[in-house]
Amino acid sequence: MREVLDDLLRWWRAAEPAGLATVTATWSSAPRQPGAAMLVSAGGTAVGSVSGGCVENDVYELCREVAGSGRPRTVRYGVSDADAFEAGLPCGGTVELFVERAGFPELPALAEAVAADRPVALLTCVAGPPERLGRHLVVTPGARHGSLGADRLDTVAGDDALELLAAGHTALRHYGPAGERDGAGTSLLVTSFAPAARMIVFDATDHAAAVARMGAFLGYRVTVCDAREVFATARRFPGADEVVVDWPHRYLAAEAAAGRVGPRTVVCVLTHDPKFDVPVLEVALGLPVAYVGAMGSRRAHDDRLRRLRGAGLDPAALARLASPIGLDLGARTPEETAVSIAAEIVALRGRGTGARLTGAAGPIHS
Repeated sequence: MREVLDDLLRWWRAAEPAGLATVTATWSSAPRQPGAAMLVSAGGTAVGSVSGGCVENDVYELCREVAGSGRPRTVRYGVSDADAFEAGLPCGGTVELFVERAGFPELPALAEAVAADRPVALLTCVAGPPERLGRHLVVTPGARHGSLGADRLDTVAGDDALELLAAGHTALRHYGPAGERDGAGTSLLVTSFAPAARMIVFDATDHAAAVARMGAFLGYRVTVCDAREVFATARRFPGADEVVVDWPHRYLAAEAAAGRVGPRTVVCVLTHDPKFDVPVLEVALGLPVAYVGAMGSRRAHDDRLRRLRGAGLDPAALARLASPIGLDLGARTPEETAVSIAAEIVALRGRGTGARLTGAAGPIHS
């Protein structure tokens, strides 16, 4: 939904009717995930996507219909292979959408938080009693805007939204008549607008520059850190959001102490120099981050493990280390190596195997 937010706010402020379709659930190989949105103005302008092009024409007309009537609708495309092909879903996936007239009083608070890169969640009632359907609640770590129609539901669902927001997840949640969790009667789509996850790259070489560019492409907020001032310059790393001159272990420890490192942070140690990488890996492997990878040959890896064991790291901590970093793609250049590292990060995040899909059986998406 982030990609349609500016247009949504502009059209709402101009009192221009528009229809908003949001993915609430998917099954099998549907190409877009919950929270993906498509917005259609009264004039026929469309932004965003809910299926990567598979059912956009039908959703376009549905958005225009709901923009005029103001009556929200829930629709589903897919189910069987035959129905999926007829609906334009050649992959056989199924997608469920909630379509509503765009705009609500809490929208400015949502847009302001997103623009300031502050964490915020939007709760939308996509199924429930008529008086509750289509209501919205905007939740930040310090405030709530709007109401879902019941104080207890606002409190319980708001707490659940903060948990999802902390993890950067968008999901459907169900509640009973009095706001009971996992009950029946009310379904809420919690759309998380979390700040970009962090990628911290330790090194200032061509490989680090390529990894920084790849991290930015994947949507990470990228920091490059190196103790050598002559190499760690913004000019050498245009793909990074910030370039820091500091000893890696000292910088990472300070960032962790300040609460700027968390479960969505990935750490790439590319220095393959013991005086840099061993101290920073000692720090990194003690933090609740998503990924810690270190570059180096097999010989460097064995030496690194020996040094880390000597520093007191236990087998559980060492098991978290991705070393040598990356997947076996036969990479040679810095750019190919960056693809290899990014592939490993994506595979671990999505619980993929890293194997080729050609010849594999079963669903593509878990």
